[in-house]
Amino acid sequence: MHLTVEEALSIYPLSEAKLIAGSKGKHRIVKSINVMDAPDISDWIKEGEMLLTTAYLIKDSLEDASALLQTLNRRGSAGLGIKLGRFWDAVPEELIAEAETLNFPLIELPFQFTFSDQMNGLFRAELSRSTSVLQSIMEKQRKLMRFALRSGRSRPLLESVSEVIGYPLAVISVRGAAVFNNSGYSDSQLLEGWPWLNRNQRFRMGECSGYRIPLMQGEKCSGYLLYCRIDPLLLPVEESLFIQGAELISYHIHTGFEDYFEHPEHREFSGLLRRCLNGGLSCAELSQAALKLDVLLLQAPFQFLLTDVAAAGEARQAELLRLKEEYLEHPVLHGLQAVHLIMEEGLLSLYPAGPLAPEQFRELINECFHNLKFDKGYYPRAAVSGVKVKPEGLKEAFAEIKECMGMVQQWGAHGNVVHYRQLELHLLLNQIPAETMERYCSGSLRGLLSREPEYVKEMLHTLEVYLDNDGHVNETAKKLFIHRNTATYRIEKLSELLDVDFKKINDLMRLKLVFLFRRMLERE
Repeated sequence: MHLTVEEALSIYPLSEAKLIAGSKGKHRIVKSINVMDAPDISDWIKEGEMLLTTAYLIKDSLEDASALLQTLNRRGSAGLGIKLGRFWDAVPEELIAEAETLNFPLIELPFQFTFSDQMNGLFRAELSRSTSVLQSIMEKQRKLMRFALRSGRSRPLLESVSEVIGYPLAVISVRGAAVFNNSGYSDSQLLEGWPWLNRNQRFRMGECSGYRIPLMQGEKCSGYLLYCRIDPLLLPVEESLFIQGAELISYHIHTGFEDYFEHPEHREFSGLLRRCLNGGLSCAELSQAALKLDVLLLQAPFQFLLTDVAAAGEARQAELLRLKEEYLEHPVLHGLQAVHLIMEEGLLSLYPAGPLAPEQFRELINECFHNLKFDKGYYPRAAVSGVKVKPEGLKEAFAEIKECMGMVQQWGAHGNVVHYRQLELHLLLNQIPAETMERYCSGSLRGLLSREPEYVKEMLHTLEVYLDNDGHVNETAKKLFIHRNTATYRIEKLSELLDVDFKKINDLMRLKLVFLFRRMLERE
């Protein structure tokens, strides 16, 4: 039984009773009913229990009556009902005054009804209420299940869960930021007692009650769900509904299709960016919407980063979400205020192009890959677009990184993070027939290829490293683990054999093309 004294007094036949003192305590909760039949009854009273009596044990002693009243109040009793007409014709004024001082409900019970009549009336009302609550919970569970099974959600998840369950709620990220809140409380009120333990817990907020549930993904907590202004007499079946709502939210967070812990403005911009790239919104319209959302990424030079992994299905979504979280939490990348969204092509990130040099940016992305410790030394692949200065360049940048991803097999020595400019020549040279490439390579290397195979191999490797290091002899020697004089001798010998001048840009470019062609022919 979970009724207030006021609610109990509205139920027949207790509705025929009269609250004669302690009206300020009418919101006390009646959890059970007991009948006084022993002198030490007050020692057995439980919190929330209402005591009914004929006043037989206290009829001759006002002091005993006062002591009983004080003991009941101290033990958290819900109230005292006295049946008149048998031993008392009226409740003593002194007892009424004391009950009023204690704000303890004192009830005058009608003589014509037995205690069992009054108790049965309350139990029937409680049974009816519990049945109604159970039916309501089952209907809410069905709605949650239908919502969870719907493949394409037309309404926002968090608002829908709040509406179905019937209580306002808030979602707090693991970093202590309120990312959703329709409770009416301020962020500082919601975060009272932060940081929290990863367990289900009731809490108080002013005069209201709440219920907090960690949003778990395995052993990792991704945030907290707070149900606010709930019924303080929450039933176990209602707790299970709260948990079901939390599990639904946690699942959709885990799928990674939508990041509920992003800033609302970034999340809205991500959706508009997706529409733009899919042809549903022009670049100009996206730029205007970004300004309204105070997202300034398109007002300065920007670039796209596309990251993908080898996994498939839900495992792919989980890994892409881990990458997104790593980018967001990285101490340097976090400050760039990038926007991230998971698409069919992978994790798409829009970054400003000014703050970091291309080499620095690539190193930071590789650092994120290393931090995630993927299995068996595996690393994701990431492509960086060229820098664009106007919103109209969005689709061009997107096409560039998709083209890069389509040439994964040609990344070769470029590493796990490749800039579009690094593969730009490959895209152009792919149009040249293989026979033409072979003739060009043979002609350019004719003076060397006639030597011994081992010698040819060693000198070609030296030349390739020299060209990759932009003609720096010291770097070449360091990479080949040879003395600088040895590297210098080999370069001079190559200049003689190939009839080239390494100080001329044209000769360097011709030899660079040789190695580009060789790599492309090897892959074919």
